[in-house]
Amino acid sequence: MFIKKYYEAFELNEQRITKGRTITETDIVLHAGQSGDFFPHHMDEEWCKTQPFKKRIAHGTLIFAVAIGLTADFVNEVSMTYGYERLRFTSPVFIGDTIKVRVTIKEAKDYKKPGFGLITELVECFNQQEQLVMICEHLLLVQKRNSL
Repeated sequence: MFIKKYYEAFELNEQRITKGRTITETDIVLHAGQSGDFFPHHMDEEWCKTQPFKKRIAHGTLIFAVAIGLTADFVNEVSMTYGYERLRFTSPVFIGDTIKVRVTIKEAKDYKKPGFGLITELVECFNQQEQLVMICEHLLLVQKRNSL
């Protein structure tokens, strides 16, 4: 879906929640191949049995990619990603866990380039037990309506 949501239309504390997505062994194997991260924490079930979590954990970068992908349910034609900040992985995600994301508008401020504003979205990813597993801030560069 394509929309045009200008800077002025964003409201502080506005929230949206994504659908869920279950993390599979295939996700982990494919991500290892794409990223080159074959650490035993992700790939070696037997070794993981000797570690504190006792089972394989998903790559943090996999969880970040899936979580951000879940938020991409529409295209805002007057905005673009400016970057991500304060990324933290607060709890492990395991094979079979289902994650979903809550996005909250945290801040809106003018941008150095006239005609644009900078929106900060708080991105919180939760597992099926509502436990926070990842958090970051998404910076969104958004066109102002009066810049047309």
